[in-house]
Formats: sequence, structure tokens, C-alpha cells
Amino acid sequence: MMEERAGQAGLVPFGEKLAASHSFSALFRAGMALVEETAAYLDGPGRKESKQLSRAGALSYATESMRLTTRLMQLASWLLLHRAVNEGEMSLAQANNEKTKVRLCDAAVANDEVMGLLPEQLVDLIQRTAKLQLDVRRLDATIHASVSEPASSGNPLDHHLGLLKAAFERGER
Repeated sequence: MMEERAGQAGLVPFGEKLAASHSFSALFRAGMALVEETAAYLDGPGRKESKQLSRAGALSYATESMRLTTRLMQLASWLLLHRAVNEGEMSLAQANNEKTKVRLCDAAVANDEVMGLLPEQLVDLIQRTAKLQLDVRRLDATIHASVSEPASSGNPLDHHLGLLKAAFERGER
């Protein structure tokens, strides 16, 4: 519906353009590379490292590697969904409906005590995945805000200016 109004008013559908942007393409490549790197680590060196950990370390490793894998699968699902929008396989409105199946909740990272028990490479992957999740959440909020929130004022740019302001304010934290 928002897309129809945007087309009628001669406006560019901001969410769709952002989903097809260079920023999204770079995020997609980085996200999928992180998925592959994590899988390779967990199946190879990580498996060996986990066998050398204390009992508490091994339990922490199992818990955190499971959380990491789950988080990355959710991020990969979101990235693939939005790649489908870029390739014209679905509309942004369809992606907005489908993305409700993807959980992009806060990237809760274990406390320092638990992280201290883990191999350095696993800690690095966890931290990089948390950053990726933050980047995806920001992009998601920006892309889908234009689908779900109609512009409220007479100036059609007010909504987009508000989105940009919110993105910069979130980035300063």
C-alpha cells in the first residue's frame, strides 16, 4: 500500500532502494562469509580446541557455539530474504511479512567470565556476529519502516529525514 502511494506521489520507495544498495550488498557478502568462516571453524579447529577445555569451558563452548550458530542462521535467513527482494523474486511488502519468522533480537553476548573460558577465535566470531547483527537490525529498521509507517505530515521527505536522523543517533551510541 505504501509502495502504491509512493508511486502515485512520484516518490522513490526508500526501503526497496536501500535493500538494493551497495551497503546491503556489502553486508550480504560479509554476513555470508562469516557464516562460512564460523562453520569451518566449528567443524575443524574449534572442535579440537573444545576437547582441550576444562569441564566449565567445554560447557560454555557448547552453549556459546550453539547460540552463535542460531544467531548466524537467523542473520543468513534475513540476508537471503532481502537478496530475494533485490533480485525481484519478492516484493519488500512480502519480505516484511516473511521476516516475522526471523528473530533479530539483541545480540546478548555472554559475560566476561564465560568469554574468558572460550578459545580466542570463538570469542572473535561471537563479537563479529554481534556487530553484524547490530548492522542488520539497523538496516532492517530503516528498510521496513517505510513499508509499515505511513508519512504523517504534508512533506513527503519528513519521514525519510526522521529515519536518517534515527540511524545516525543509533550509530553514535
